[in-house]
Amino acid sequence: MVEQPPSAMTVRDVAEFLAVDEKTIYRLAQQGKLPGFKVAGTWRFQMHDIQRWIDEQKRRTHSKERATV
Repeated sequence: MVEQPPSAMTVRDVAEFLAVDEKTIYRLAQQGKLPGFKVAGTWRFQMHDIQRWIDEQKRRTHSKERATV
């Protein structure tokens, strides 16, 4: 059974979920490209925000692919 991530995910949680380096998560969050918030100076993310971000990235990728065909 797959374990559900906590409602407030850490940088490490999101990096593992997206299979990217933690530095990538920090960079995207600091640039405002990945939805997150800070608690006591550390980044936190909510799963529903990350899932929405993923869906948006898919739409953008799909739109760009169709535009180049």
